Amino acid sequence: MRVVGASEWDYYVPYQEDLDAALQELRREVFEAGDYYWVNGDKWLAKDSTEPLPQSLDDLWDDELVQEAGTHSILDIVRVLGPDDTPDYQTVEPVTGAEARELLGTDVLTRAHVKDFDVFPRSRWVGRCAVLHDDDGKPREIYFWGHSGD
Repeated sequence: MRVVGASEWDYYVPYQEDLDAALQELRREVFEAGDYYWVNGDKWLAKDSTEPLPQSLDDLWDDELVQEAGTHSILDIVRVLGPDDTPDYQTVEPVTGAEARELLGTDVLTRAHVKDFDVFPRSRWVGRCAVLHDDDGKPREIYFWGHSGD
């Protein structure tokens, strides 16, 4: 079946202070696992027109159809925004402490809060991420979520 419209995605990764490094590691893992929509290999294409998965992220994004339709995964996101950056196409906007306090009443987010993350504003092709804490309030993991693809 051909994917039409955007797809929601989410991932949990072990915590590390550098959110962008965590994103890049996650992207490598998803790419290597082939856990994404590959428009040129989908079942809706005639069998003789399908192509094998790309060998690198650069090869993937060199494809014009991928540029238009995306991969419906974290591969559609390329960097984590800094505190002074404006959310833009293919970026991840971290949840700030102030935003978490205002919308959820705490800045120490846990997995239990994830079910309520729909309160955080988001846009298509712009992901979000939040640091999740353990019961002792220590950072434990990073949660990335969003929706992308056409």
